[in-house]
Amino acid sequence: MAISKAVIASLLVSLLIFHLVEADNHEMASGRNEGGVARTLLEKIDCAAACNGRCRLSSRQRLCNRACGTCCQRCNCVPPGTSGNTKVCPCYASLTTHGGRKKCP
Repeated sequence: MAISKAVIASLLVSLLIFHLVEADNHEMASGRNEGGVARTLLEKIDCAAACNGRCRLSSRQRLCNRACGTCCQRCNCVPPGTSGNTKVCPCYASLTTHGGRKKCP
């Protein structure tokens, strides 16, 4: 009787862990791009091209591209347009410098 209780308990724990891992994988893999289409983690965006588009009107393009590139690498997302549109990419919008200022252009 004790063995069957141990087996049942281990099966329940295994199912719980499996469910948690699958839920986490689903959350991570359901990132959204500009078109609203799901993008998996395996698909990396072209950060150089995205940041060139984002920083094309900046007065300090090299600085803008460097900061944007760092943010893009961390978030795998760059908001469309030259400014704003941060709702599309919350990770990009939430990164800050040590001083508490927005890191991403």
